[in-house]
Amino acid sequence: MSFDAERLYELLPSVYRLRDAEQGGPLKGLLSVIAEQVAVIEEDLEQLYDDQFVETCAEWVVPYIGELVGARDLRALPGGVGTSSRALVANTLAYRRRKGTAAVLEQLARDVTGWDARAVEFFQLLSTTQHVNHARPLNLAAPDMRRAPSLELVNTPFDTAAHTMEVRRVAPRRGKYNIPDVGIFLWRVGSHSLTLAPAYKLDERRYRFNPLGLDTPLYNSPATEDEITHFAERVNVPAPLSRLTLDAALDTYYGADNSLLLNVDGNDIPSGEVVVCDLSDDGGDWANKAKATDKHAVDPVLGRLRLPEGVYNDPEVRTTFHYGFSAETGGGEYGRAVTFDDALRPVVRVPTDAPTIQDALDALTEGGVVEVEGNGYFFETPDIDVPAGKKIELRAADGARAVVVPSGRVSIFGGDGAELTVNGLVFTHGALHVVADKSGETNQLAALRVRHCTLLPGPSPAIGGVAAQAQTARVVVEAAGVRVEIERSIVGAINAVAGASVSVADSIVDGGGETESAYAAPVATDDGAALEVSNSTIVGRVRARSIEASNTIFMAASVMPGVAPVSAERLQQGCVRFSYVPPGSRVPRTYHCQPQKADDAQQLARVRPVFTSLRYGDAAYCQLDLRCAREIRRGADDESEMGAFHQLYQPQRVADLRARLDEYLRFGLEAGIFYAS
Repeated sequence: MSFDAERLYELLPSVYRLRDAEQGGPLKGLLSVIAEQVAVIEEDLEQLYDDQFVETCAEWVVPYIGELVGARDLRALPGGVGTSSRALVANTLAYRRRKGTAAVLEQLARDVTGWDARAVEFFQLLSTTQHVNHARPLNLAAPDMRRAPSLELVNTPFDTAAHTMEVRRVAPRRGKYNIPDVGIFLWRVGSHSLTLAPAYKLDERRYRFNPLGLDTPLYNSPATEDEITHFAERVNVPAPLSRLTLDAALDTYYGADNSLLLNVDGNDIPSGEVVVCDLSDDGGDWANKAKATDKHAVDPVLGRLRLPEGVYNDPEVRTTFHYGFSAETGGGEYGRAVTFDDALRPVVRVPTDAPTIQDALDALTEGGVVEVEGNGYFFETPDIDVPAGKKIELRAADGARAVVVPSGRVSIFGGDGAELTVNGLVFTHGALHVVADKSGETNQLAALRVRHCTLLPGPSPAIGGVAAQAQTARVVVEAAGVRVEIERSIVGAINAVAGASVSVADSIVDGGGETESAYAAPVATDDGAALEVSNSTIVGRVRARSIEASNTIFMAASVMPGVAPVSAERLQQGCVRFSYVPPGSRVPRTYHCQPQKADDAQQLARVRPVFTSLRYGDAAYCQLDLRCAREIRRGADDESEMGAFHQLYQPQRVADLRARLDEYLRFGLEAGIFYAS
């Protein structure tokens, strides 16, 4: 039973309470202090009980429990995502009971890396002469060319076709199909949900699932595996849905609790009214390759939807689907509650408490929170004015991904010491614009924080009544003295005056190309604000007053000879460490940066960063390609990768898995680790 100071105070004789009230309540204050300390002791006692079990113990206790079961050499990665050893320790005894089986290797890979995994015994897929007593009827030397679903899986983790033997070793990922070979496939790209989001309207019948109007592959929502002996199937991993897969198992992937759902005018569309089609006809009406015109046609590869003809009149179309991305960065439905400022009050919710974002902001005369609910469009251009000495947080509700569609720049103004935080929102047009003055008054905003937001890189599509917009800067700072902090976000170009300062952490700043401007001043001939950047990827040219950088990739190229792709005006201030800086840059002193030899053409070409994709909207956006040089993939100060996904600690995850595989491999077998995404 908790120590209740109020209840104990009420049990005191009234004469003591009256005397205490006359003297200002010192006795009541003492009881409150005692209650706080007793609550701390009670919480500690409860945690001591929880610490006896690996499922409920504190993270620091996990290695100690691991010692008890012989799970040693556990590595804690500070700030890492999905790097807890809790599952590994919890399942150690189960591993040893089933040691030497492929199911254990698969579970081990999941628990060590935190990624979905599948173990494949390649020797089972060898095209060999079969003994009559051990016939494998499905292991045919020549695959059945009439079975399209099986052919689609060739050379994937779910391949069932027979292969000729490869003599190259599997450990360095050179060969696969040999007698001693086992493959561990890992999915680095995760599946992220978007629930009842407005579909992007192209015309009366054609829509895109992505509210930003991008062709986006639809992903499977991974089903949890309940048993350690269960081998992962396609429904258990975050893989993109192909047309054949979705068509063959529509009821498996389509539905309210599955990977995909259509909702028109408030009604869920049953699977019987949905047909899977190829809607890749960009020049027509997406009907040329459709199998039916009286049903809702879905193309999971492109993320497109075509409504049946003559059924709806200006319908409201919403979709529930999953998209792929490497990390919880930018606006999304993932949990962000730990980043909220819980001390701020009041909380005005849109549209529950106020119909628009602007109305909610106007109600906060003494600061507070504007919380935007749902995943819908919000067609407005708010004018944000933060009172002096106050704080305002404009955020999407936890588990929501609101899309703000402004018709112009979002003006931001603040009094002396004012602070503004923008959290979890997606902005499609315009920019967050910190103006220099307003109505003759100088902007004295102290800080602008952008957390878990997406300020759309590249051009903006036409949405609703807001026209399309060419590529432009998404953060514009014209007021000196403002500190801009960007965390775990995806933003377009940044323009900030020299008197301001900008901090970027665990984020992507995409100017639209290597030769485009990613960071500069609002006036092209001036130097931008002082830049402090860590664990980030910047695509485009940078021109700043000073640069302090670590574990960062500057993916830039000069527009003409003699012009530095990355330039700092003050070279004796700041330092660039453990980063990739393109040749010809003008930066402060460097420490363990790449390339190390600017005059070695071969090294310049080899260590240049290679990305799987630099197109926003792709699942592997800004993900380092496997062909990327080791100096980049393990070039950070803690031997993780440089760039925006540094906090994933991908090299360490794979190294930990490789170190543990030998303990659970059957004698004579060799394992190779492959990336399925």
